[in-house]
Amino acid sequence: MITGPKGVINDWRKFKLESEDHESIPPSKRELLRQMSSPYQSNSKETAIQRRLSRKMSMQEYELLQDEDEGVLRKYRKQCMQEMHQRLSFGPKFGCLYELESGEQFLDVIEKEHRLTMVVVHIYEDKVKGCDALNNCITCLAMEYPTVKFCKIKASDTGAGDRFSDSVLPALLVYKAGELVGNFLSISEHLNEEFFAVDVESFLNEYGLLPEKEFGACQNAQEDVE
Repeated sequence: MITGPKGVINDWRKFKLESEDHESIPPSKRELLRQMSSPYQSNSKETAIQRRLSRKMSMQEYELLQDEDEGVLRKYRKQCMQEMHQRLSFGPKFGCLYELESGEQFLDVIEKEHRLTMVVVHIYEDKVKGCDALNNCITCLAMEYPTVKFCKIKASDTGAGDRFSDSVLPALLVYKAGELVGNFLSISEHLNEEFFAVDVESFLNEYGLLPEKEFGACQNAQEDVE
């Protein structure tokens, strides 16, 4: 449910009250926060005195909000953005790298996944250069893009090993609604000799193959440190 400006302010006040260390807040400020987080509902019978008191309280609120801790405000904004993403995100969520063990599973993930879901499949072999690094990269991207289904499968398990010889690995295939929309053989040749998740992310974004980024594990970890 999307609230109006007053609802947003009241949500912020409640969040601030719950986030504060109560022992460190002066009693007068704590009480003011409590009152601000549960304001009375106005009606047509509200008197002029009540309206004046309401305006006076608003000035107190404004002065208090001016002194709010930036760290708490940043966490509140982050929470609001996460809730918005949850409301606006459609389709299933994944958040991890899936191991496919047969050609049948490979076909199922392509043909039976939700039509709005982007499916990224890494075809690899253990001893081929770049494959381990790419698996690590897409493991990270799977957490940062939970609406994208990231999978990996050994070339020898696909049932089409002759098409995926070591010379074309690591290969990254991207599907949506059962259609191949990205086909990148020897993808490590398009990246630096030493590459990371952000490099793979930038590469896929160049082709428009990733959705708008959600709040990922790496970003959350960095903010928690701050």
